[in-house]
Amino acid sequence: MNRFVIARTLPYIILSLIGLLFLLPLLWLLFASLDQNATLALKIPSALTLDNYVSTVTNTDNQKSFGNGLILAVGQALLVVVVAGLASYPLSRYQLKYKRSFMYIILFATGLPITAVMVPVYQFFIYFRMQDSLFFTVLFLTASALPYSIWMMKNFMDSVPLELEEAAWVDGASIWTTLRLVVVPLMLPGIFTVGIFAFAGSWGNFLVPFILLQSPEKLPAAVTIYQYFGQNGLVQYGTLASFSIIYTIPAVALYIIGQRYMSQGFSFGGANKG
Repeated sequence: MNRFVIARTLPYIILSLIGLLFLLPLLWLLFASLDQNATLALKIPSALTLDNYVSTVTNTDNQKSFGNGLILAVGQALLVVVVAGLASYPLSRYQLKYKRSFMYIILFATGLPITAVMVPVYQFFIYFRMQDSLFFTVLFLTASALPYSIWMMKNFMDSVPLELEEAAWVDGASIWTTLRLVVVPLMLPGIFTVGIFAFAGSWGNFLVPFILLQSPEKLPAAVTIYQYFGQNGLVQYGTLASFSIIYTIPAVALYIIGQRYMSQGFSFGGANKG
């Protein structure tokens, strides 16, 4: 009996310990952001204050870095959704001769680490004088996110019944009209999923903008967060914590907004009847 009880409770104990390991850093962030004299110690502040948040928000460099981060993340998300959607349609609907080989190439590209290509990419940017440009950085971020996004978008596209498109074609609709009025509305959960994936990947990307952007006024928040790590081991823990919490707000807000669409799933039962 004792062994049975231990076998049933042990997984819950292990999961609780893992959850505690994730919870403690979050509690430190919250407490440190409200503490004017924050340290590495996890403690409830003796006097709660919003000075760290005020200092972070009113800092013009921080405002510029958040703006740069939004330019990179939103630009990448929009381009990824459009390009991945257009690329996934023929892969899902047409019987292409080299479709299987192309899908294997995409699958291989999804596992290619970004660090493995950054040196030739940097040389490419230098040769064509594209470094220190937000526009070209967005294009590279889009290209790096496309393989996995196309793979995901194709799976969502496969879930849309072809009969619905055929019915629209019979009524005289063109392919573009069918995409806009039939396929896209039914694929909103997939579009939001791919868009949030692309946004979060760019918003939290440190390596790419750190290498491709040199001007301090063009660096995103993912890079400028390291400004709070001073020399000789001095760290501004309070403002670092407040910056980190504010830094998570766009991704969390986007997920909350898109959750309504993502949770709908694909309910096509009866959609192609009648």
